[in-house]
Parts: sequence; structure tokens; C-alpha cells
Amino acid sequence: MAASHEGRSNGLSRRDFARMVTVGGAASYFVAGRPWTGPAQALPQTPAAPTESFWGAVRDQFVMPRDLGVMNAANLCPSSAPALDAMYENTRDMDRDPSPQNRVKMGQGKEDTRQLLADFLRVTPEEIVITRNTSEANNMVSSGVHLDEGDEVILFADNHPSNKRAWESKSERFGFTINELPNPSPHPGPEYYIEAVRAALMPRTRVLALTHLTSSVGDLMPARELCRLARENDVLSLLDGAQSFGLLNVDLSDIQPDFYTGSAHKWPCGAKEAGVLFVNQRSHDKIWPVILSAYSGRVGISRTHEGFGQRDEPAIIAFGEALKLQTRIGRQAIEQRSRHLASLAIEELNKIDGVQVWTSPDPSRRAAVVSFLPGNLDVRRLSAALYENDRIGCATRGGQDRGGLRFSPHFYNLESEVERGVAAVKKYVAQGV
Repeated sequence: MAASHEGRSNGLSRRDFARMVTVGGAASYFVAGRPWTGPAQALPQTPAAPTESFWGAVRDQFVMPRDLGVMNAANLCPSSAPALDAMYENTRDMDRDPSPQNRVKMGQGKEDTRQLLADFLRVTPEEIVITRNTSEANNMVSSGVHLDEGDEVILFADNHPSNKRAWESKSERFGFTINELPNPSPHPGPEYYIEAVRAALMPRTRVLALTHLTSSVGDLMPARELCRLARENDVLSLLDGAQSFGLLNVDLSDIQPDFYTGSAHKWPCGAKEAGVLFVNQRSHDKIWPVILSAYSGRVGISRTHEGFGQRDEPAIIAFGEALKLQTRIGRQAIEQRSRHLASLAIEELNKIDGVQVWTSPDPSRRAAVVSFLPGNLDVRRLSAALYENDRIGCATRGGQDRGGLRFSPHFYNLESEVERGVAAVKKYVAQGV
């Protein structure tokens, strides 16, 4: 294995960080040890048929060096430069003058982000709670919905711990029951899940909790149909959108869940520790607040459910700037781009002898999360080799459930990065790591 790339690390030293927040009163970033002076080209208007050159200009809105291809959006995305600008400039402004008189504009910035979130999800600001992440939002629902002993929650087996283990833990405490439904492999198609839920509904069923797009192998669930089925049976629906928010062109006015959750640090490419909880207007009286403190929101359910105490308003404002960038590029264009890159990865991986692709080849059953087993290779050693030798970042998946590697490309990735990553996998499968 080649030596590590310490000499061109993206990490900031303390000295670099100090320079970043003090030079000229504006934000400066360091890429490969050198100040980042802005994109090589301005972001043009999105063409009707975006070319690779256009997506290169999009890539330049991020501070990652061009030799690093990180396909790990399902875990952590880079913040876009507009989001970084907003976060750094507002942090500097607030710390330079933390008086109540100066900080009042930060509160308005939070409300501006609430409006941007509402527009992004096609709902109203009165239905938006700004959280820290999907996990917090999911737990606000499982802790805030009142369930009695004998009530039932339907869960799918392939769920994030914050939308699975949290319900299970609370069932042990409060006495309601869990009905866990399997996620067959490969994806059996939307009708399977609709009929599985229909058969599972009982008179004491109160909640259906599901993941919109699984982080394991990228199975896309029929969210609209399942939420409608729950609604028709007077069952609350919680849709975990950690892997769909910022990737898919989500329209909650169409899907109509009771609750939807998401994080800024994944596909939206925003700041860390900012997220969203959507609470449908019809369900405002179905959920109790679980954190009571100061500095709640100004409208709708945020007045009662967003009193979290002191927040990082600069990060929340940066969240809004990330949404603006996605809206400018075009959400449908972003979804199509990410899906295209995933399709390219699946097509090329399927050509490699010994590689087992777990993700469905059917575009209607997946989006941009691609999981695969790279032969008999040790996946941790392979992941390290991909990063150190080939400058490809990805996730490993251990355990018994379709383990291996996961590529999750997004709109800041290039076709050449996908091709380079797959070529490297082919090389290591053939010769070892």
C-alpha cells in the first residue's frame, strides 16, 4: 500500500484555522495546504441537458481538491462554499459582538431558513421544526407520540437505529408492541411492501415508521402509497428522510406523511448539527414536546417544539444557503445526476467477476446508494487502499446483512471519479490488496 497523503491532507491545523477566520474579515479555506480563492469558474445557469463541464463547475462550488473523489453522501457530504461562507461569516460576526442587540438578526436568519425548508419540501413554515439532525427528529417523534400499553408500532427491519432501536427501547418502557416487517433481498418491488403493511394493520396499530431510502443497500420504499395506507387507517406515519432529503426531489405535499425527518450534513450539503422535523398540520395535536427550554421558533409548531436552548444559528443559516444552492442548480437535475452516477457505478461493477452488487438494478427501486461485495477482499483494507492509493473515499459495511463497500455519489461527483473508483475495485479484486 502506498504511503499516506499527509502532505496534501485537507485537515486544518490550528494555525490554518486561525488564519481562515481572521484574514481580511472574510472566510478563507485551505485546499491541499493552500488557500482556496474561490471556484475556477462561476456557476452558470443549469442547461436543459447538463454536460460534464457543467457538473465540473458545480464541483468547483466545493472546497474538496479535484484529485479526491469522495462518494459517501449517505454518511457525510462536504458543505458547499456558500454554506461555509455563511457559517464562518455569521460565526465571526456573532463572536465579535455577542450582544443581544447584534444577535437578534441571527434569530431572523433561523426563521429565513425555516421558510427555505418549507419551500424546499413544499409545505408551510408552520409545519417545520429545525432540529440538530435526523436522529434527534426521529426521537422527538418516538418520545412525543403518546402510546398506551397494547398499542402497536409497525417497523421495517431495515431502519436506522434512531427509527428502530428508539421505538424498541420505548416499547420496553411503556408496554406498546412492535411488529417488525422484513426487507427482502433483493428489493421485491413496491407492491410487496404495500401488501405487507396492509396485512399487518390491526385495530391497535398507531404508528408506521419507515425509512424512505435505506442506507444499507439503497432500497427505495413506496413512501407515498404507504403513507396514504396509514392515513386511511388512522395510523400515524413517520418517514425517515435521511437518505432522500437533498437527493430526491421530495414533495411532502404529495407524499403526505405525518412526520418527516432529515439532516443538513448529508445530501443537502449543509452544516453539521442542523436538521429538520416536518409535522403535518393535521398532526400537531398528536405529538408532545419532549425538550422544553428557551429560544423556540416564531411560527406554528416551532413555538412549542423548538425550545432547545442556545442554538448554533450560523450553522442553521448555512443550512439555508445550502438549500439555495440546490434550488439554483435545480432539484430535479440534482436527482437525475446522482441517479446517473449510481447507474454508471452499478453497470461497471456488474462487469467485474467476483463482485456481488446488492443494490437493485431497477432504477425505480433505488436512487444513489450502491452497495456491493468485492469478492473475498477484506473491505476495511480495500477501503483504505482506495483512499490512500486511488483517492476514492467510500464507506464500509460490516455484519451479516449484505456487507461490503458502499458508494453513494452525489451531484458534486464526476463521472471520472466513479470510473476511477470502479477501476480500482477491479484491480484489487484481481490482484488483492
